[in-house]
Amino acid sequence: MKQKLYTRSYRCGDTVLELGSRTLVMGILNVTPDSFSDGGRYNGIDRALRHAEEMVADGADIIDIGGESTRPGHTPLGPEEELERVIPVVEALYREMPHIPLSVDTYKAVVAKESLKAGAHIINDVWGFKADPQMAAVAAQFDCPAIIMHNRQDRNYKALMQDVADDLLESVRIARAAGVHEDNIILDPGIGFAKDYEENLKVMQSLDELVQLGYPMLLGTSRKRFIRTTLDLPVDELVHGTAATVALGIAQGCQIVRVHDVKEIKQTVQMCDAIVYV
Repeated sequence: MKQKLYTRSYRCGDTVLELGSRTLVMGILNVTPDSFSDGGRYNGIDRALRHAEEMVADGADIIDIGGESTRPGHTPLGPEEELERVIPVVEALYREMPHIPLSVDTYKAVVAKESLKAGAHIINDVWGFKADPQMAAVAAQFDCPAIIMHNRQDRNYKALMQDVADDLLESVRIARAAGVHEDNIILDPGIGFAKDYEENLKVMQSLDELVQLGYPMLLGTSRKRFIRTTLDLPVDELVHGTAATVALGIAQGCQIVRVHDVKEIKQTVQMCDAIVYV
């Protein structure tokens, strides 16, 4: 069954990101000491820049910069320390690769605002504008694309997929009330967040239902725990499992994928696109 594919154009500096003709690949750049799969590897400006350049060479369309781990059980980070980690990297990437769209992975309005001022183009909020009441206003002020992820404080689902859809639409209402343009909203089903193993599998089976909400969908499954659990493999041996989830997501209408292993997953994306975008 052919899924709905949305056509959008996002101005990111001198670059225009186009949705509707192929799947976009977002490369993950964690500048943290404690991320679940690559903590500490890229938390220096030179190392971060080299890794970003490598991901772009491997086919990344967007670089997503995160300064705070959001793994289960992580210790929340204050905005000052997050800014110290993120802003120098954003500035360096914007200076060295001005043609590459940059996303900032944060749920704090002050970090998003300062990152956008430093050269970032996209907000990626794992709390869907619900953690910081000023986040939606920042997105509206900068008129930038905003990725709104599903998340919640509890897992008291009555009907999983309906509840996930309702939670996402609540985030959309927050965004729209603050003045975020409809075409700037991108949804993320929040795989691995506020969901157990079976719930993650159920959402993966039902991504097409969320695509029908009327917004482009980003899928972030890379190296997630539900893949590790299924395959019983260490975190650095999950590229094939990740590729399977990416292929399933694209088949159901997801138009952006967020991944660690850009080179390998880019091949998966290109093969899926040859089938889907015809």
